[in-house]
Amino acid sequence: QVQLAESGGGLVHQGGSLTLSCVTSGYPFKEYGISWYRQRPGQPREVVAWISSSGLNTDYPDFTKARFTVTRDNDKRTSTLQMNNLNPEDTAEYYCGRSGTDSWGRGSKVTVSP
Repeated sequence: QVQLAESGGGLVHQGGSLTLSCVTSGYPFKEYGISWYRQRPGQPREVVAWISSSGLNTDYPDFTKARFTVTRDNDKRTSTLQMNNLNPEDTAEYYCGRSGTDSWGRGSKVTVSP
């Protein structure tokens, strides 16, 4: 059974940082990229970061580039999303997902106060 679980969310002030973690099981981790998504209230889900299966390649949309950093540890089957210089518009539920599939975790809530 494919499982992904996010943790590390919370409340942070504008300009602050948070690190989210994703723990996985039930599939060949090294064969899939990891996508990080978020869903803001009343908005569709959007990708905030992606990392390739090897970890050698990453990609970010413009609104997270230079602020967010995604990494992975293939031995530990985990991925981390480091988020810096957060602003209230980053308030959302954040999810990690197995790229190219409909598998993702239950989310971790991030709230950024002004």
